[in-house]
Amino acid sequence: MTDSPTPFHIVFLLFGGITQLDFTGPAQVLSRIPGAMVHTAAKAVQPIETDSGFAILPSTNFPDCPQADLLCVPGGFGIRDVIQDEASLQFLRDQAAGAQYVTSVCTGSLALGAAGLLDGKRATTHWAYTGLLETFGAAHEKARVVQDGNLVTAGGVTSGIDFALTVVAEIAGQQLAESIQLSLEYDPHPPFNSGHPDVADPAVLKLLQERVYARQASELAHIIDRL
Repeated sequence: MTDSPTPFHIVFLLFGGITQLDFTGPAQVLSRIPGAMVHTAAKAVQPIETDSGFAILPSTNFPDCPQADLLCVPGGFGIRDVIQDEASLQFLRDQAAGAQYVTSVCTGSLALGAAGLLDGKRATTHWAYTGLLETFGAAHEKARVVQDGNLVTAGGVTSGIDFALTVVAEIAGQQLAESIQLSLEYDPHPPFNSGHPDVADPAVLKLLQERVYARQASELAHIIDRL
């Protein structure tokens, strides 16, 4: 008879307007750590609307949430509300104080910044918002995954899977991380070479900036200036 693995508590912050793949991608990987216990925390245990047209029900509220061994903040357009909500920011501060890993995906890094957890750190975020990191005292590093001590930040959306595999390798060994990658058949060969501004068609980049990200980045910058 073998001993059960030590519980490893993984806490994801959920909020309205979350980009669900920022959360579900890493969760799929991290949940396979031996002893993993995944907790989805929100201000209230009620359905959280995602950016994909469906809702997620959190497993716990802030007061009842266990202490995280790994804390993760996903991103999404709803992050603008998180960075203005003191209860959410205090939850992040409290959890980060006892966590082995403090992590984010996409614009989740901005919530860590607003909570005072990026000052003096190297970090990354979605390519459209990297210029906002310096307002929180962070130095942007151009990479899909950036680790500075126990802080691990990932770039936009799909890079959350990369961050999760990186952390699994550190916690439980590269062989387990590779076996998880294989079991998920995570072997990206996208149909288009358009996954980053460095390689995308400039016309596509310009269109996306004009229609979505320039306005969103400007609005976030104004909110951050008022914090």
